[in-house]
Amino acid sequence: MSEDRQWRAIVASALDWEQSHVRLEGAVEGLPAELLGRRPTGLPNSIWEIVEHVRRMQRDLYLFCSSDNYVAPKSGADYWPPSAAPESEAAWRHSLANIREDRAKFAAWTVEANVDLPAKIPHGTGQTYLRTVLVAVDHTAYHVGQIVWARRLLGAWPVP
Repeated sequence: MSEDRQWRAIVASALDWEQSHVRLEGAVEGLPAELLGRRPTGLPNSIWEIVEHVRRMQRDLYLFCSSDNYVAPKSGADYWPPSAAPESEAAWRHSLANIREDRAKFAAWTVEANVDLPAKIPHGTGQTYLRTVLVAVDHTAYHVGQIVWARRLLGAWPVP
């Protein structure tokens, strides 16, 4: 494997690693459905809102990198769902499945794309491809921490 491909693989793996914290799937595993739309006291968002926000943001960052026809959302509100709870359990499962699928696509793109990752994205405003992948990593990690915190406040986090 070339040196370029090796470091691309390391960056791509960060989209889904469980090194210093639980990964997204572990943060929501075993979560009772009745808690998905509950906003814990002191926190502004429900777990559903956080997960759906992660899905929307990750997809947007992936499309920003991978699509020459990228169109930015109209406002920051477009990155958040309209309600605190999912419409159904199927909507919850669909959101999680989309996160996994988009994460896999983003990781594959990071390794295989015929672009110089440190280069600026032509349709951006100075962002690089590498920076955008790292924003996706950091953004998800931040929100996974919020999910764990929300579960603790709701009394629904496993005690080790």
